[in-house]
Amino acid sequence: MSENILSEGTPVTSTSDVLTPVVRRSRADQIFRGIATTASVTTFILMGLIGTFLLVKGYDALRVAGWSFLTESAWAPDQGGAFGVAAMLPYTVQIALVALVIAVPVALCTALFITEYAPRKLRRILTAMIDLLAAVPSLIYGLWGLFYLQPRLITLSKWMADHLGWVPFFTVDDQYGTSLGLFPSSTFVAGVVVSLMVIPICTVVMREVFSQAPAGEREGAMALGGTRWGVVRDVVLPFGRGGIIGGSMLGLGRAMGETIAVTLIISPSFDAKWSILDQGSNSIAALIALKFSESSTFGISALMAAGLVLFVITLIVNAAASTVVSKSRSGASTEI
Repeated sequence: MSENILSEGTPVTSTSDVLTPVVRRSRADQIFRGIATTASVTTFILMGLIGTFLLVKGYDALRVAGWSFLTESAWAPDQGGAFGVAAMLPYTVQIALVALVIAVPVALCTALFITEYAPRKLRRILTAMIDLLAAVPSLIYGLWGLFYLQPRLITLSKWMADHLGWVPFFTVDDQYGTSLGLFPSSTFVAGVVVSLMVIPICTVVMREVFSQAPAGEREGAMALGGTRWGVVRDVVLPFGRGGIIGGSMLGLGRAMGETIAVTLIISPSFDAKWSILDQGSNSIAALIALKFSESSTFGISALMAAGLVLFVITLIVNAAASTVVSKSRSGASTEI
């Protein structure tokens, strides 16, 4: 009976046994692996602690409201009345979707320009500027949107209502005509302001993934007579699908949780509307910011319950996005 010796000297009794190489990690590799593992475990622990904290603090309100917390539109916990997030959920989703509809195409084109078309010197400048925009506080975006964008978006909103009013999302209450006073604090205006904060985040993720597209496939496509756009269409975009989805979902999470910018723009409404141009809007994050300082103990519990709903929705969205990204080529290629 012949014996084979593995890399560590372990004898095997058959040539059919698989020889598994042993990876000997250096001290530096072991330290880095320990730090990375600790950081990842800490992240999961923190997420669990946040969810537990919101659940404990919001339990009193959830016990009183029950499942009606998800179906009730009114918000009067301090007055002993009904309360729920049914009115805020549509607004929260609408603001986030408006932001994504604007941000994703802009971010996609910007990322492609930086990685595929921009000269090397300009590429460095644009990359630094995008990173800087991602670090600007949301308050700055909110103030700029309030004093600069909002007056200009009112005119655009009126034009959309006059010419695209046959689309349900652009229909407004025209009892008194589509006057400019109907549009300042709409979901559309809030979504445009939020999109300014989402664009840098989406761009950073997409640019990083596009830059990792295989050089061999790029060169092969060019050698076969492909144009620059052909390389982008047939190589870069298919490879970067995971980055596009991941960046979009990361931006969606930012848009759904944005507080200050939305609070500065909206006029709080607890009557859910499907039109994004109508006066009045709301979001769960803005509700918490507006009501927290003036709420009683029970009112704060209700706000914590609302925060728990937003937390769960964000987790579901990101989990779904992670599943899609992991099955894409770019996501699979970056797994360790």
